[in-house]
Order: sequence, then structure tokens, then C-alpha cells
Amino acid sequence: MIRRLSTLKHIATANAPKAIGPYSQAVVANGMVYTAGQIPFVPETMEVIPGGIQEQTRQSLLNLKAVLEASGSGFEHIVKTTVFLKDMNDFAKMNETYSEMMGDARPARSAVEVARLPRDVQVEIECVAVVPK
Repeated sequence: MIRRLSTLKHIATANAPKAIGPYSQAVVANGMVYTAGQIPFVPETMEVIPGGIQEQTRQSLLNLKAVLEASGSGFEHIVKTTVFLKDMNDFAKMNETYSEMMGDARPARSAVEVARLPRDVQVEIECVAVVPK
């Protein structure tokens, strides 16, 4: 017997870059939000923010925050993040900006170097978070 546990809610907000493929910015299921990876696009222009890894990390996290807020969640409810880096040599600078942006939130995190990211950006960040009742 197959039992349906939840109705999926697909999230779309104009406060974050629109999906550049056949996927949702996030999906809410069973009280959890699963975000798509957020890259450093400026939502209004869909262009990569100028600057280096710190500016790109900041914009990616601002986009992630907008998606979480549209889902009814926020940084303080993140369970886990995954950070994809084009170059692991950027880890320290990414980490500095990540720490500043996340404030007191200290979710579990993985950071991995990847061969290539969409539009050749330097960082992409996704997360899983609780949607509080």
C-alpha cells in the first residue's frame, strides 16, 4: 500500500532569481523545505553579480534567504547547507562571508569543489530547512 505523506508545495518568488531550468526554487514537504542551489544572480537582471568569491557568496546567500522566506522559513531554521565551490582555494574567503551572513545560525554543512557551475559562477549554495508551524 502506498501512502501519501504530504502535498508538495512548489516555491517561486520574484525576490530570488527565477529557475533557469525545469525545476522549482524550492519544494516544501512534510514541514521541511528543500531548496535548489542558489547562484550569485541579481534577481532583477538575472546577471552574475560583479566581484569575487565574497560578493558571489553574499549574493547566493541573499537569494537563498529570499527563497527560504517565501517558503515560510529562514536561516535560523536551516538544518544543512551544501556549498559548491569552483575552487577550494576560495574556501576561507567564502567561509568568512558565510559566517557573517548566517549570523548565529550554525547548520551542518558540506563544502565541495566541483569542476564547473552554471554560468561559470564561483559558488552555489543549497539547503534543507524546517518550516516552523
